[in-house]
Amino acid sequence: MKSKLIAISVGCALTVSSLFSGQAMAEETIKVGVLHSLSGTMAISETTLKDTMLMLIDEQNKKGGLLGKQLEAVVVDPASDWPLFAEKARELIEKEKVASVFGCWTSVSRKSVLPVFEELNSLLFYPVQYEGEESSRNVFYTGAAPNQQAIPAVDYLMNDMGVKRWVLAGTDYVYPRTTNKILEAYLKAKGVADEDIMINYTPFGHSDWQSIVADIKKFGSLGKKTAVVSTINGDANVPFYKELGNQGITADNIPVVAFSVGEEELSGIDTTPLVGHLAAWNYFMSVDGEINDAFIESWQKFIKSEKRVTNDPMEAHYIGFNMWVKAVEKAGTTDPTAVQEAIIGVTVPNLSGGYSAMMPNHHITKPVLIGEIQDNGQFEIVWQTSGMVVGDAWSDFLEGSKDLISDWRSPLSCGNYNVKTGVCSGQK
Repeated sequence: MKSKLIAISVGCALTVSSLFSGQAMAEETIKVGVLHSLSGTMAISETTLKDTMLMLIDEQNKKGGLLGKQLEAVVVDPASDWPLFAEKARELIEKEKVASVFGCWTSVSRKSVLPVFEELNSLLFYPVQYEGEESSRNVFYTGAAPNQQAIPAVDYLMNDMGVKRWVLAGTDYVYPRTTNKILEAYLKAKGVADEDIMINYTPFGHSDWQSIVADIKKFGSLGKKTAVVSTINGDANVPFYKELGNQGITADNIPVVAFSVGEEELSGIDTTPLVGHLAAWNYFMSVDGEINDAFIESWQKFIKSEKRVTNDPMEAHYIGFNMWVKAVEKAGTTDPTAVQEAIIGVTVPNLSGGYSAMMPNHHITKPVLIGEIQDNGQFEIVWQTSGMVVGDAWSDFLEGSKDLISDWRSPLSCGNYNVKTGVCSGQK
């Protein structure tokens, strides 16, 4: 009996020891969630962002990690399935205990996960241009708001290219619809008539563009300079641009400015018939500068291919990740509440040669650039702002938004504050 008791005691001790050992192992790393589609219609754009995060985490670990610990990437695949994004986000936060999450591309995926991050008080760094009209304590918007991409692009087309008729073409979900609502209001405020605005939406993965492109061609044949403002997302861009070429639409007769087409998307198609069409971003691979050259070299070395390109959402992750690291170091902890407070005002280098700052509305300062597609799949920068543009969470051109501001600093701590009524109607 005595020997059995000793054996049981030893066994229990070993079990307890194993539990503590497991806990110690878990506490030796800081987990970072990566929430990007690696399959489905958005994989064409999001897979590269997963790889970007792996590179950034690897580089940080080579610098010694964070708070004396190594970072550990936890990658999940929400497979371009919007409800699945929420499930995977909850898994990362509750099961994997990640300190922060970097991910999502489409606004519908971000809207899907938003309640999860707010409920569990975790942090999401969102790296893609979006429609604005949102500000959450738990989200940091490192991609462009409409005033950092869409509005400057329309101004360029109007002022520098003399565009009078407008085709607003988008994928049928929240980002294109809200962005086009803002652009329609902006164009009308500039004196553009209803009959000079054509709006069209197509589903994700749309492939039959023949009749739509024919309609665009007809719309642009009435003697007024016409342009397409494209919020078409994902792999639908490939057949869209191909059909433009098939029907003889060039940058000379009907230029296209895209908000979701960058170097990664162009790398999969023949760009010869697209030369001269445009894209508006806050970064292009062709930016001339030492910091960008070093980033490109690191990326191609990490991915083991000198042919791989960089793009704007990659830079947004670069900025967001470095801001998170700096905020964690400043706070001395990965606790979300402490990081939320520490990150406001943090500045880090961007890849265009300047510095981006995290503003009180959880948006960042960015330059705006317009690039022209070249036959090698790169962009020649034809226009850019003279300095940084502060991201605006709420549009100045929509009736329900123009009186709203976002400021997550104490004492206001509100993402939806009406300056006329003095009421905060959003998350506090």
